[in-house]
Amino acid sequence: MTRQDLLKLLIAHARTNGFKFKPWFVQHSGRPWVTAEDAVTWLGVGRRSYMLLFSPEFAQSFWKSGEQITFAVPQQEFQRVLPNGKVLTVKRKAFTRRTSRPDVWKYHLREMAASEEPLRYLRKYLHIEEALEEEAPHETREA
Repeated sequence: MTRQDLLKLLIAHARTNGFKFKPWFVQHSGRPWVTAEDAVTWLGVGRRSYMLLFSPEFAQSFWKSGEQITFAVPQQEFQRVLPNGKVLTVKRKAFTRRTSRPDVWKYHLREMAASEEPLRYLRKYLHIEEALEEEAPHETREA
């Protein structure tokens, strides 16, 4: 799945919760609206997608307040030192988690900011099977 495909899915999910993509894009990008495809392509270059992902309007729509959210927690493995000095390897299975908070979008913005790949963080809330394809970095010149 490409970055543009993932952005389309994220925008579609937010739109089902009331996000107005066209007015948001015109206001925040400073570009005229041509088509949704053109807007997603423009956002998919470099780190421009962060302008959408970290937008409060998008976050509030993507994570609707008070709505229960289901997401997958990946398998984890870590080491822990016991009081007697032995090292224990803890293996936790992957599981599904559900949560509900009135300001859940603020929590997720903080978590996304702390993650190395915000798109991968958001992807786990879409419940899709494909892995995000690695793309070569694009060199862009902005006018």
